[in-house]
Amino acid sequence: MNHLPEMLAVAGPFVFFAFSMSATPGPNNMMLTASGANHGFVRTLPHMLGISVGCMGLMSAVALGLGTLFEQWPVTQQALKLVGSLYLLWLAWKIANAPPPEKQAHGGAARPLTFWQAAAFQFANPKAWVMAISGIASFTLAGDAFVLSAVLVIVLMGLINLPSIALWTGFGVALGRLLKTPRHWRSFNQLMGGLTAACVAMILL
Repeated sequence: MNHLPEMLAVAGPFVFFAFSMSATPGPNNMMLTASGANHGFVRTLPHMLGISVGCMGLMSAVALGLGTLFEQWPVTQQALKLVGSLYLLWLAWKIANAPPPEKQAHGGAARPLTFWQAAAFQFANPKAWVMAISGIASFTLAGDAFVLSAVLVIVLMGLINLPSIALWTGFGVALGRLLKTPRHWRSFNQLMGGLTAACVAMILL
């Protein structure tokens, strides 16, 4: 059975959904802005790729049935919220206390998030879960077309997510060029750490 017309019909709306979920503020984009400013675009690439691959992996897991886990055992959702909140607060503390880039280059402790750290974080990121569950539930076809339509939306998510989050990294790079003194850097990092920590409200509410 030819399901191509149906899949093309959902592809358009999904592109707007994926862009809105990827480009709007959230934990990932706050951290990418801080990383772009502190470490530059190239060093933040593994972080960006980890986010995109992690989101695709999460959507794949939801398509395979992991999303029903929350329905059968609601306590797992609460546990995920707790783990995600604690991890995000730890990352926010690291961002807020990051030294200026010139000190990082001479042995400072701050480092960009790695590919695997960023990918794993998506499984503790409530915004990524909302995106994955809503995307799979709303934009896939039933019956024998489910697998192909799920693959389509997962691939589209990867194609849209990466350039969308790259905008935030580029924004951070541009901001970094405006920060001239250690005091400026401390204020910026504390602000970004505070905004990242504020995302915990998104998790707990």
